[in-house]
Amino acid sequence: KFQRSNQNTCINQRPLVSVGDAVKAGDIIADGPSTDLGELALGRNILVAFMPWHGYNFEDSILISERIVRDDVFTSIHIEEFEVMARDTKLGPEDITRDIPNVSDEALRNLDEAGIVYIGAELNPSDILVGKVTPKGESPQTPEEKLLRAIFGEKASDVRDTSLKLPPGVSGTVVEVRVFSRRGIDKDERALAIESAEIDRLAKDRDDERKIVESSIYDRLKQLLINRMVVSGPTDVAPNSRITESVLETYKPRDWWQFALKQEKVMASIEALKKELDAARGRLQERFEEKVEKVQSGDELLPGGLKMVKVFVAVKR
Repeated sequence: KFQRSNQNTCINQRPLVSVGDAVKAGDIIADGPSTDLGELALGRNILVAFMPWHGYNFEDSILISERIVRDDVFTSIHIEEFEVMARDTKLGPEDITRDIPNVSDEALRNLDEAGIVYIGAELNPSDILVGKVTPKGESPQTPEEKLLRAIFGEKASDVRDTSLKLPPGVSGTVVEVRVFSRRGIDKDERALAIESAEIDRLAKDRDDERKIVESSIYDRLKQLLINRMVVSGPTDVAPNSRITESVLETYKPRDWWQFALKQEKVMASIEALKKELDAARGRLQERFEEKVEKVQSGDELLPGGLKMVKVFVAVKR
């Protein structure tokens, strides 16, 4: 949902099916950013008026209905990316923080405790996306600076505001925030929250893949067991009885491995299925742990960079 393309356009998919719908190979299950019910959307057929000035030339006007503008018929969503990096300077490290000197609480209303804008915040031009302060050297002070030092203390004079702000003429909604920290640097609360959400997403993907694999394996196991004569099995299974679908439904799929059959060839196939399932589970868990380690280990930033924040803003055009 709402992914940014290389041309800053919005890639958003909308589902066309519901839970319980029967689908087959080749069916359309979701619309893309430029399709409608699986067909390429090439625009609208609208009635316009041309208003030439002394013949057709570059000063001609095209008149459209007010409803076209009001209903956003030709309005599209673009995802703009803004980034800021905190570096280690000669005067000291820069800091991404909410504690910015000489900035009102109203200007900081969209920032969290870590100094990073909330997802879903409605922004206008010059609003702060990421609060950042940079150390500055001592220089002769003006009367105004002396007054600020007397009011705010030493900290106000030691740093200057270098926050990332929304450029003029741009307004929109924050749809995503990414925080990158150099290895060995303590992560702030926002970075830890994003990291936790990413790990939860990876865990959900792993569980979904595992369910798909298990469903396929258990379907194949069921076909091997149906109408076979059982030698032994789970509790309450009579020896030399025939396995039916109703018998299997009384047990959980993980208990089906306990059935022992007379046919050695079928038992060999069942054993191979069990090994395949264990191997698939192991691969999924190993891949999940590798991704989690990559998320938690930190990022490779440019020399001198301590932390980088990327903010993605959805803009109507």
